[in-house]
Amino acid sequence: MAEADRRKLYKIGELIERSGLSRQTLHNYTMLGLIESARRTPTGHRLYDEATFERLDRIKELRATKTLLEIKELLVGKRGGER
Repeated sequence: MAEADRRKLYKIGELIERSGLSRQTLHNYTMLGLIESARRTPTGHRLYDEATFERLDRIKELRATKTLLEIKELLVGKRGGER
């Protein structure tokens, strides 16, 4: 079994509950490329892993002093492909 298949994956509702962020905020973060789903269910629902929670905590910390675009540059890289 592959590593991605063994780790716990969370649906959006669980992500909302644990992160304290709204569905719209998470959608915005996804659209900006700040977070991404680890996988999708056969019906297309996004699934997130534990690393997403760590990333969201970092984003929340940075939001105190930075814009979302500045955060994207820090986390994703100016070229968009660095992680």
